[in-house]
Amino acid sequence: MSAIFCCPDIKPYRPRWLDHEPKFTAFLRWANHLTTPPATEDDFSVVSNAPYAVQIVRQVNYGPQEAIRYFVPTENDSIFVETTEIDLLNANFEKLNSYKNFRCEYHNKIFEVNLYQKNPTNAHHWRANLARPSREIDLAYRHKDTKMEKANADEEAE
Repeated sequence: MSAIFCCPDIKPYRPRWLDHEPKFTAFLRWANHLTTPPATEDDFSVVSNAPYAVQIVRQVNYGPQEAIRYFVPTENDSIFVETTEIDLLNANFEKLNSYKNFRCEYHNKIFEVNLYQKNPTNAHHWRANLARPSREIDLAYRHKDTKMEKANADEEAE
């Protein structure tokens, strides 16, 4: 498991004040003071009880995505644990239209930080959301999976 950001020199890219600013601030404060790799939580109750989740997408500037990671806050919002996209889907989280971008000029990286929140539907009338994991619809991942499937088919043919 790697650090959240490539180095401590990331800078906001086109910064704006958002309604969810305290959530971004809490996550960034934790991520910037992280001295050990973040804990991964296998307990689904942590995800299902979380008020929100943070997605961080790391990519080369104008290049391919390198990683997509998800974090949820623990009880006091000062510590975050890493979770999976599947756990977020199972807990009925949906992506908000609230994000911030950061840039590291030294490493030529862009970091997109997105917020997810639970869908506020009534659980009695809840129906499974048709939202698919990003790896199933992201062109970068789909292209990578197609190459791997083709390579596997070529190996089996030999």
